[in-house]
Amino acid sequence: MASADDSAEILNLLQTGILEVEGLLPWSSNYTFLVQICSQAAAGDKTKIEAVYKPRRGERPLWDFSQGTLCQRERAAFLTSQALGWNLVPPTVLREGPHGLGSVQLFITHDPDSHYLTFEGEPAYRAQLQKIVLFDIIVNNADRKSGHVLLEESGNSDGSNRLWTIDHGICFHVEPKLRTVIWEFAGEPIPDDLLQTLRDFEEQLSTNGEGLLTGLASLLTRSEIAAMQKRAQRLVQNGRFNQPGSGRHYPWPPI
Repeated sequence: MASADDSAEILNLLQTGILEVEGLLPWSSNYTFLVQICSQAAAGDKTKIEAVYKPRRGERPLWDFSQGTLCQRERAAFLTSQALGWNLVPPTVLREGPHGLGSVQLFITHDPDSHYLTFEGEPAYRAQLQKIVLFDIIVNNADRKSGHVLLEESGNSDGSNRLWTIDHGICFHVEPKLRTVIWEFAGEPIPDDLLQTLRDFEEQLSTNGEGLLTGLASLLTRSEIAAMQKRAQRLVQNGRFNQPGSGRHYPWPPI
């Protein structure tokens, strides 16, 4: 089976493979299905992967996000993560499924008992968590729960444990909505290498580098893309991780 880092192969399989629903995932606020996707190759050459399917018609109405856009935001989060070069979000596509159009994201095998609050402050995860924090600021993540950070054991090429981020349906709002459990870097200087990545990302948004704007334009509104660009600019200008603002800045429940 291809790994999550084999993006082209995985994305093609997610987009074109035969999708079969295995069951409804519990504890989700919207209808979320575990599915199996099988390649359409000859019988002996078939590749199978598990994925998470979130159909548009199963999205719970929200007062502050347009109805039917959550699955698009899942795909936009993946494109943003890829543009940053951080590969934090598992491969994600938009496609038709048994319950209509929805996001389909590669399922990451992980230990559900391991999440951010169980390894908070551990030096081994500091660099990965800093990227997650900056990513959440850029996409204006209104729901970074502890359980939305998955630990894949030996998921990195060097055999170390890897962090993945999921559930980005309520991101990219034009108004400040950042709610996260990860505040351990608040007020600290952004490392130089990450700051350069933010500058490069800002340039991509300005010039449509790698077709980023084209990809986002079908998923987000112009004002949402412009607001994301301003958030990236502020990070570069300030050179520091955000401090908690006024109002509620933690999601509920936190896990």
